[in-house]
Amino acid sequence: MTDHNDIQGLSFEDALSELENIVSKLERGDAPLEESIDIYERGARLKKYCESKLKAAQLKVDKIVLGFDDSITTEPLDGED
Repeated sequence: MTDHNDIQGLSFEDALSELENIVSKLERGDAPLEESIDIYERGARLKKYCESKLKAAQLKVDKIVLGFDDSITTEPLDGED
């Protein structure tokens, strides 16, 4: 199991894959109680992280603007240059 503090360094795809593995392991009942609690807590953090990544992606998609000449451009998100 990876460290609890490394989630921010994961890509969305890696975080989602790990979350899916945790769910599968919990569903199978392959872990003793204490380990199940630990991985459940990590799963909750991974879920929150994935949701925040999806929200950020949605905000970027929402900023896409179709130009008058049908070119697609993006507008910077608030706080981005």
